[in-house]
Amino acid sequence: MSASRRCLCCVKYLMFVFNLIFWLGGCGLFGVGVWLSFTQSEFSSLPLSFPSLSAANLLLVAGGVTMVTGFLGCLGALKEQRCLLMTFFVILLLLVLTEVTLTLVLHIFHSELDTKAQEELKEGMKDYSSKEELKKSWDNVQKMFKCCGVTNKTDWYPVFNGTLPFSCCSGGMDQCVEEWIEPCYPKAKQWLLDNILSVQVFGVCIGIVQVITTY
Repeated sequence: MSASRRCLCCVKYLMFVFNLIFWLGGCGLFGVGVWLSFTQSEFSSLPLSFPSLSAANLLLVAGGVTMVTGFLGCLGALKEQRCLLMTFFVILLLLVLTEVTLTLVLHIFHSELDTKAQEELKEGMKDYSSKEELKKSWDNVQKMFKCCGVTNKTDWYPVFNGTLPFSCCSGGMDQCVEEWIEPCYPKAKQWLLDNILSVQVFGVCIGIVQVITTY
């Protein structure tokens, strides 16, 4: 085998290894998304703007796209098919551009997105009494995080005419002995940040692999 042929063979298998890592990364992201979806299933009726629900959906989509892209890259590298490799590089380039754009948007419009999400959740609270699934979701959230309201317990006042739902109280459904003071949105957001750190590190590693593979 000539030196050039050996070099091409080395590049081929190196590219396969990178894409395999990329595919495994996609599996990991998708798996975390599934885990997050299952852990949040008790309040799945809340609007998707709820921090952990939006993160779960984002991870599911990102993981799925990454898995498909990695598979195309692996197959293209092994089969040496130009069409598959071109498709892989186009999808990968679009994926990198989307990730960069999304990161910039989240960083620049962080406050605006938070405000919009909170307003959407507050609007949804108006259906608490009429929608049983939404009622269960809000009750589960407030019991789980020991919180009340979106940004303040007073968020419930327009819904309950100045009073609170029993899930806002530490005494449960029998009597309201003591109210939870902390709001739910920042507590849920902090819970997500505490549990998603490893995913963030993992995402950075996948991003590095994406950049290397692109070049």
